[in-house]
Amino acid sequence: MMLLDQIELTVGAPAHGGHCVARVGEPPGRVVFVRHALPGERVIAEITEVHPGYLRADAVTILDASPDRVEPPCPFAGPDRCGGCDLQHATPAAQRQWKAAVVREQLTRLAGLPDFPVQVEALPGGPLGWRTRVRYAVDAAGRAGLLKHRSHEVVAIDRCRIAHPHIQALPVTDRPWPSAASVETVAPSAGEAIVIGNEVPVRERAVGREWTLPARAFWQVHPAAPDTFTSAVLDLLKPRPGETAWDLYGGAGLFAAALAPAVGPTGRVTIVEADPRGVAAARTALADLPQIRVVPAKVESVLRGRLSGPVDVIVLDPPRTGAGRAVTHAMIAAGPRAVAYVACDPAALARDVRTFRDAGWHLAELRAYDAFPMTHHVECIALLTP
Repeated sequence: MMLLDQIELTVGAPAHGGHCVARVGEPPGRVVFVRHALPGERVIAEITEVHPGYLRADAVTILDASPDRVEPPCPFAGPDRCGGCDLQHATPAAQRQWKAAVVREQLTRLAGLPDFPVQVEALPGGPLGWRTRVRYAVDAAGRAGLLKHRSHEVVAIDRCRIAHPHIQALPVTDRPWPSAASVETVAPSAGEAIVIGNEVPVRERAVGREWTLPARAFWQVHPAAPDTFTSAVLDLLKPRPGETAWDLYGGAGLFAAALAPAVGPTGRVTIVEADPRGVAAARTALADLPQIRVVPAKVESVLRGRLSGPVDVIVLDPPRTGAGRAVTHAMIAAGPRAVAYVACDPAALARDVRTFRDAGWHLAELRAYDAFPMTHHVECIALLTP
């Protein structure tokens, strides 16, 4: 097949990563991963990368548009522009359908669960103005902006439309940053939005409590996510008075704070977290809950000896790469009656679900949330039982 700078394509289903799959050439054809398109559209696509087994491309002209296509609300969204938002050209409902299709495909292909029901729920607040933490890149001229997709090139912008309004109001993009490589901002749920200089503390509120933690410490970026996710975990696990719970990769103890009242004073909740910032925040914020213990260690190492069963329920909130076989097998060996798996990457979730299934466990329920509107990212909470 002769490769051209531009090709005409009929776009197929969405795939994990913010693109749709198309094929070019004689059947079965070479795979093309197309951004800025929607399923069913006929487009002119510009090739951006050539690889031995596939191509990457941007849809630059829409010949037959999907009824789900809209004008992006941000003038910096689109081919060869800011790479932060993948789906501004789709309606909010279509974005959620896109994400549900991706989660189903990952569960089918990686977990061996065809046709598992998936519905992505919207969070309160709408698709814009939700992101409470934004890191701007700074170009050689000292202008703050955002990066192009799969590039280190900075796109100078006036403001980021998905950023929280208080972040949009900060003096970042309208002034030079001659000595900075990046500019980090945060709009905490309690207090003023700031440009992060040193490791200043910020205050966050969730589950009726308040945390003071370093501005760069992990916290959910959508304002509605902490309370939504903790409510879902409690509803799925249904922790009982007197039970033992583990909060693995527990961060500042958000899920532990929700679990502690449910298990009561006769229960026990153990947080395992390796980041010293999360450990310190959890110990301070949850000091009034004697049933909570904080273990400052990597989950992978602590499950090899320092932490063993029996345990009744586990909240698992691993990094984007997932828990992996060793952690999954160690959890299963501890004998919990249920695991709530909080996942920001559907592929990692599906791989770990496969490990659970191979050990005789069952994916009993899955809830998915559009916690990152306008992007391809989706948050899932899965209930796994023996």
